[in-house]
Amino acid sequence: MSEHAKAVPADAPDTVPLCVDLDGTLVHGDLLHEAAIAALKTSPAKLIGMMAALRGGRAALKAYLVEHAAFDPALLPYRADLIDYIREQRATGRPVHLVTASPRAWAEAVADHLGLFDAVQASETTNLKGPAKADMLRTMHAGGYDYVGDSRADMPVWRGARSVLRAGRGTRLTLEAPLVSSRDFPEPTRPLAAIIRAMRPHQWLKNMLVFVPLVTSHEWMNPALLITAIVAMLSFSFAASATYLLNDMLDIPADRAHKRKRKRPFASGATSIPTGLAVMGLLLLLAVGMAAALGVGFLIVLVGYMVVTTAYSIRLKRAMLVDVFTLAGLYSVRVVGGGVATHVPLSLWLLAFSMFLFLALAIVKRCAELVDRPDTGTARVAGRGYYGDDLSVLQSLGSASSFSAVMVFSLYVTQPEVTKLYVNPALLWLIAPLLLYWLSRMMLLAQRGKMHDDPLVFAVKDRKSLWIIALCGVIMIAAVKLQTSIGIVVPIR
Repeated sequence: MSEHAKAVPADAPDTVPLCVDLDGTLVHGDLLHEAAIAALKTSPAKLIGMMAALRGGRAALKAYLVEHAAFDPALLPYRADLIDYIREQRATGRPVHLVTASPRAWAEAVADHLGLFDAVQASETTNLKGPAKADMLRTMHAGGYDYVGDSRADMPVWRGARSVLRAGRGTRLTLEAPLVSSRDFPEPTRPLAAIIRAMRPHQWLKNMLVFVPLVTSHEWMNPALLITAIVAMLSFSFAASATYLLNDMLDIPADRAHKRKRKRPFASGATSIPTGLAVMGLLLLLAVGMAAALGVGFLIVLVGYMVVTTAYSIRLKRAMLVDVFTLAGLYSVRVVGGGVATHVPLSLWLLAFSMFLFLALAIVKRCAELVDRPDTGTARVAGRGYYGDDLSVLQSLGSASSFSAVMVFSLYVTQPEVTKLYVNPALLWLIAPLLLYWLSRMMLLAQRGKMHDDPLVFAVKDRKSLWIIALCGVIMIAAVKLQTSIGIVVPIR
């Protein structure tokens, strides 16, 4: 309790206002950071305008972002336990004020949306933060106030408060004597766990595609090449995690409008944008360093992958069909990267097969998203270039790509060079129906709304998919090792 604490009769209504901060307190996350990212997503050139505005101070920057960044208070991740506490206090007749360094336009939009505040104080010509906020509250509330904050910048405000209440990261702060917290609203998740989840390490499974050239050339037992492929996979993994962080920071509004993606760390406010940017920079350094160690060729492939992925996050994923072709290309780049890193020549047949296979999987991914969205019929899906009615067309394209992939594989089996790698190449024919069944099943699962992850990641978690993969592996080994006398071996001339 501070020096302003006063005894209040137990049966008397508390007339001392409860003052509540907005960023990091009432909502998880910081509106200024989110607005800056949103403005840059619409046009990277807005960075110049933001820097020019910042010369006039943070209040001027916030005014600029009010004009250039969309804001929807209905989508914000509000702190549920604090909202409940505010409702309890208002039910007793106590006044509650929203006091924030955010621009007045945003603060008033939040207050109007929630309908919980009797007054709003926010930044206009002055940035209402730290000492400025403390001075304003002492002047307005000579009889005292209680304050809910979340950061070290709130320390001057707490010094003048009757009661200290902490939220979010503020619950981990050590308060200056004689301040003591009377109520805490802690974060539901740990920051480290949240940023690791945002990196999506489970998606690293897709980077095992770098091993495909070793497997198809039968070089997987070469220790030196195997180590090289592992380093290449880690390089792709760190780069992929960096781009996932960027993608999720750019996609915060769209993710919040999605019934499942709104739980992602950035959309839910479980981790902050500054933390995401710092971790993203570290991951990029690791990825580029490993790539450089594998040679210029692989470095070029990795940089190209990151450039295309960034373009996908900013623009391409909102372009009809361009998005799925880009996704298919990003899958194939991993295969190409594996070949370049290990110096294993890539077959044109493998590249053609990869193109159709990964296009089919990319379409499965998009179909799953369309099924999973509340938008139907003629409504455009938020953040995508599709409408609900496009689902049937995409399913047709996915089926066509699936059959094309199997056709390319079947033609490959008949080629003369296959006999150099397989004793019984005709056994490979058995893989074709398995592959077609698997791709068709993936399309059906997406249609039924049961595809909640990337198709390749889903495959390594799905029991039937694992059985099919294992069976295909057994067939490949048999084609390499097994000699039969039943007339299966037919030399192709």
